Amino acid sequence: MMLDCAIIGGGPAGLNAALVLGRARRNVILFDDNKPRNAVTQESHGFITRDGVKPSEFRAIAHQDIAKYPSVQFRGGRVAQVIKQGEDGRAFQLVTDSGEIYHAKNLLLATGLKEILPEVPGIRDYYGKSVFNCPYCDGWELRDKPLVIFSENQHTIHLAKTLYNWTKDVVICTNGKSDVLTPEHKAVLAAKQFRFYEQKIASLHGTNGMLEKVVFEDGSEVLREGGFTTVGWTQATAFAETLGLELNPLQGIVIDVLGRTNVKGVYAAGDMSVSGPAQLINAAAEGSRAAAGVNTDLTEADFS
Repeated sequence: MMLDCAIIGGGPAGLNAALVLGRARRNVILFDDNKPRNAVTQESHGFITRDGVKPSEFRAIAHQDIAKYPSVQFRGGRVAQVIKQGEDGRAFQLVTDSGEIYHAKNLLLATGLKEILPEVPGIRDYYGKSVFNCPYCDGWELRDKPLVIFSENQHTIHLAKTLYNWTKDVVICTNGKSDVLTPEHKAVLAAKQFRFYEQKIASLHGTNGMLEKVVFEDGSEVLREGGFTTVGWTQATAFAETLGLELNPLQGIVIDVLGRTNVKGVYAAGDMSVSGPAQLINAAAEGSRAAAGVNTDLTEADFS
C-alpha cells in the first residue's frame, strides 16, 4: 500500500501533524521509538489547557485524539533507513530496524534534536529536575531562588538577561573557560549583581536531582537551589544528511512556511527545523503547518 505520508517522530510536532492529516482523510503512518528528548522532563509548561502536563500524559491524550481518525496508523520501533524511489524521487521506502518495509508518497521528519550539555561533572543527574535549559518552560517554578547558570558558549549573555526576569540572585559558572563572556558583557551583568565563577567545577551536590551546591576544583563552593544551562544541539537522526536536506548555520533543516524542505516530498517540523528547543505549543504548531503543506501538495497533485 502506498501511504500519503509517513511521519517519523512521535513528539508534539509529529503527533499534531498526524492529527491534521487524519482529519484531512489522508492515509498516514507515524513511527515512534518512544525515546523523546524530553524524557527527563517532569512537567511541560506554556501550552494553554495543558500547562503543567506530564509528557507521558500529553502523549497519551494525543494518541486518544488521533485514534478517532481511522486513516492514521501508529508503529513503534525505529526507522532505520529511508530510500527515495521513483523516476522523480517523489516516493519513499522506509525500512524499520525490525525489517518491516513501508512506502509513502511523502515524508515528514519530526525526530527532533539531541542536547550537548556542558562538560560539568554530574550535570545529567540534575538536568530536567532542578537544572533546565529554557526559562520560559521552567523559570516560574524557580522564581526568586538562588540559581546558577552553567555555560561554556556564547549564548551565556542571552540566557542571563532572560533569566533575570525570574530571579535576581544568579551566579554564572563557566567551568574553566575565561572567554565565555566579554568584558563588556561582564560589566552589564555585574551592574545587575550577577556573580562570576570561571574556575573548573569539581562536582555538583544535591539530593534526588535537586541541586544544593556547586563545588570547584580550588575548594570553593556556592550554594544554589537550581539553575539553567546553555546547550548545544545536533540532529537526533542522520536523515537530513542521507536525504540531502539543506541545513542552516545552526544545523536546523531549512524549510518554507509550510514545512517543505529543498527535497520534493520531504517536510520537517519541530525542533529539528528550528535548531533549538521549541516549547510544546510551538512544536505542535510546526507540525500543523507541515501537515498543511503535505495536504496542499497532495491536493495540487490530484489536479495536475
